[in-house]
Amino acid sequence: MRAIWKGAVSFGLVSVPVKLYSATENKDISFRQVHAKDGGRIKYQRVCSLDGEEVAYADIAKGYETEDGEMVILDDSDMADLPATSSREISVEKFVPSEQIDPMLFEKSYYLEPEKVGAKPYALLRKALEESDRMALVTVSLRNRMSLAVLRVREDVIVMQTMMWPDEIRNPDFGAVDVEDAKPAEVKMANMLVETLAGDFDPDEFEDDYREAVEALVKAKIEGGEIKAAPTPAKTGGEVVDLLAALQRSVDAAKTARGESSAEEPVQTSSPSKGTPRKTAKKTATGASAAPRATKKASVKKAPAKTAKKTAKKAS
Repeated sequence: MRAIWKGAVSFGLVSVPVKLYSATENKDISFRQVHAKDGGRIKYQRVCSLDGEEVAYADIAKGYETEDGEMVILDDSDMADLPATSSREISVEKFVPSEQIDPMLFEKSYYLEPEKVGAKPYALLRKALEESDRMALVTVSLRNRMSLAVLRVREDVIVMQTMMWPDEIRNPDFGAVDVEDAKPAEVKMANMLVETLAGDFDPDEFEDDYREAVEALVKAKIEGGEIKAAPTPAKTGGEVVDLLAALQRSVDAAKTARGESSAEEPVQTSSPSKGTPRKTAKKTATGASAAPRATKKASVKKAPAKTAKKTAKKAS
């Protein structure tokens, strides 16, 4: 594991130099959107919803949308005035009974490893937490923002769990559940069922069958040769790719205006090498994969009709 943060836990006059590690990792199956024809990845543009124009990253600002739909734009100077901190201290505010912390407040977990000089006070803090059955309520600055967290012991290691703020927990507003309708015989039977299914929690008894099924399916397709090795798009400047795509769209728009069918494939400017599939040769000639072309077409649909007419007129 690689440490993602270094600092110190401070309680009273004691300071414990520590390193922070992510204690969990997401192993959920994720899919990429690809072109079904050749497996090329689908790319997306940053397009303004009002004028349909692509926006450079340097021109993107932060916007806060109000409840009535108004947009408040915040620039770098506005963000600089906000309260932020880059402290490298995990400050213990108080030690609270473990049962007072609602598990719903827990957000992300981290392991704390002591530096060599902090091994003894680290062990002292760990022992104190174990014997008192309390959690240390702390404040810590992560990503330049102050967060609330707790320290607790898990398998001889101190774990820090960041917490949501209390007002981020929603209230169940669907009404109270009436338990008076349950009859004594039904309650007794329910208790018998609970006792029948009672047992200890063993995490090794459970597994993600969906993830395993997907991995088995992918493995079977690989072994059966059902894969598509999409060629790597040529590395060209963004302006060249945009210009080429704009010219292609202009040609298509001009032919459509004259009643001709638009070209499905760009003109091939170089001969494919011997043994090279035809699909690959076409993509090399244009200097762009099928994925960017699909993205550009999607952007044209968002642009106003006037823009398409102007483009066609210029091309003519």
